[in-house]
Amino acid sequence: MESLDLDGSVGRTPDHRAELNEFLRTRRARLKPQNVGLPVSGRKRRVPGLRREELAQLAGVSVAYYTRLEQGNAQGVSVEVLDSIARALLLSDAEHTHLTRLAKAKPRTKQVVRPQEVRTPLRHLLDILDAVPAYVVGRRAEILAWNRLAAALFGDWEELPVAERNWARLVFLRPEYRDLYVDWERKAREIVYALRMDAGRHPDDPRLSVLVGELSVKSDDFRWMWATHDVREKIHGVMEFHHGLVGELSLAYELFKVGNDNDQSLVVHYPVPDSPSVEALRLLASWGPGATRRTPVA
Repeated sequence: MESLDLDGSVGRTPDHRAELNEFLRTRRARLKPQNVGLPVSGRKRRVPGLRREELAQLAGVSVAYYTRLEQGNAQGVSVEVLDSIARALLLSDAEHTHLTRLAKAKPRTKQVVRPQEVRTPLRHLLDILDAVPAYVVGRRAEILAWNRLAAALFGDWEELPVAERNWARLVFLRPEYRDLYVDWERKAREIVYALRMDAGRHPDDPRLSVLVGELSVKSDDFRWMWATHDVREKIHGVMEFHHGLVGELSLAYELFKVGNDNDQSLVVHYPVPDSPSVEALRLLASWGPGATRRTPVA
């Protein structure tokens, strides 16, 4: 039976070997000899980035060994070799972790997809955080729970079908989210980073495969961002919003992993003290979850 691969193409079910191949190839292609201290010759290179033999030399492994690994065959690879390759490729901590997960992935097994449950105490915590937008996001960028002010800022997710309560579908497929984020591309990239990390942790997740396939067909932006194979972990920062009711908002955010569940995170947005966003957020809170549908008062 055919399905959409994690790279968005039609073919076999997602394969961590292909994912490993693409990840190593794209990391190698982005490096130039001068990035890693190799001499630069005047001869034009036929392919972008480092050659396989150059990367193998930097990592201290044979060309045949590295070629086999880049082709997706990670059988018997040691942590030490992966560390050496990560250093040679100048991988970030998040990319290094992603590489290790891909290389150490277990053989494919049929995966039972269980519903993601949010603990009752965590739901209570969301309600207590009533002065700031807060929500719980799970695997595949699924929005699992949120408080009243998050609904006022982002939209009343309660009105959406459960399958549509997903950051990737909202940001890439709904025009109103392009208008909401001042730097839409940055938000979109962060979602793709998170989905790539999920693909490394859960290479056989059929719902993730369906999601990536759908977005690859429906969104050109998603398709080229996914093809970069970039992975980063964003746990804090500042986001700029243009809200139809209260105007410009500058909100910092923090992401907290929930208990022992690496698939769930609590995300809290908050204004910098004494900034104009404090009053704007208060005004937004007074309108409630339906704020995104209201017409600003002239």
